[in-house]
Amino acid sequence: MTSPTSASEPVEPSLEALVSQTLGTATASELAELLPVLVRDLSDIDWRLQQVLGSTYTQLTEAARYACSTGGKRVRPLLMAVALRALGAESTRPIHSLAAAFQLIHTATLVHDDVIDHAETRRGRPSMPRAFGVPLAIVSGDYLFVRAFELAAEYPKSIILRCGESCADLVEGEVLQESCRFDLSTGREHYFRVVERKTAAIIAAALGSVAEIAEATPPRIDALQAYGRALGIAFQIRDDLLDVYGDPDLLGKPLFTDFREGNPTVVSLEAYLRLDPRRMAEFETLFQLRRKRTKHLLRLKELTDSTGAAEVVAAEAAQWADRAVQALEPVPPSPYRHLLERLARGAAERRF
Repeated sequence: MTSPTSASEPVEPSLEALVSQTLGTATASELAELLPVLVRDLSDIDWRLQQVLGSTYTQLTEAARYACSTGGKRVRPLLMAVALRALGAESTRPIHSLAAAFQLIHTATLVHDDVIDHAETRRGRPSMPRAFGVPLAIVSGDYLFVRAFELAAEYPKSIILRCGESCADLVEGEVLQESCRFDLSTGREHYFRVVERKTAAIIAAALGSVAEIAEATPPRIDALQAYGRALGIAFQIRDDLLDVYGDPDLLGKPLFTDFREGNPTVVSLEAYLRLDPRRMAEFETLFQLRRKRTKHLLRLKELTDSTGAAEVVAAEAAQWADRAVQALEPVPPSPYRHLLERLARGAAERRF
């Protein structure tokens, strides 16, 4: 069965934006060679994803398709496709369903996050709760999880278990995050436990699964899992930084969500620890407010600015990207391994 040409339409612009952001050191010839191949790979994965979104109930179908069409960079499917090709595969057909499954899992978590965070927008459009109401948003997220495991069921038991474990990690990460809301005393160790479960684990699981499907050696399976974990942490640290210092037009959502919701991130924790006692007390008092006004959010940013925390956090994201690159040593050199390296660097440098 051949995927329709139109399947590439929602994918290609996002891919081009991502490549331009992450391949800053690549030559034009490298980009010219890789881009058409990867656009085709993502188009096929996106087509496979769209195949499972239909429901007997029109409203659920519309909600599921809306959740999966609100932009996004398709980072996880892109990483999976590039990783498989880096391991020597000439086609990504063996992972189309699996990459679609991991993308659906990720999308489902975003839908549920928007419910939890009372988000109004997602990537410049009304969030699922805003567009369809909270009850339908919740069940639509559940529906995406179910469809994801329908796709994963095509694979060996070990792959299905890895998917399940990564979903359990996601839930545990959400519980851990909820347990420390408005509490800056939990510290960096707790923050990284949350990040490893909510962001890093699913990327590590996806890439480990790709390596297993490619029948890679154990050192290469371990390498791609370690790469995925480190990249995921770099990505999340950068995400936390962009929540304070990003461009809301590029991000497609308002700034200061973590300040507003009382989620301690590496940005707020780093700033808090660098303040003198008087301003530390002020920061903590403002952070603990359940209902913050704009002036409170701007004051939290002002206090953060005064500490130089942004530069420290940016450097930390870059360090995790370096770890991701170093983890790839067992993977044979190739243009695709170079792209994996650039994707890691880009995760720590991105603007959206």
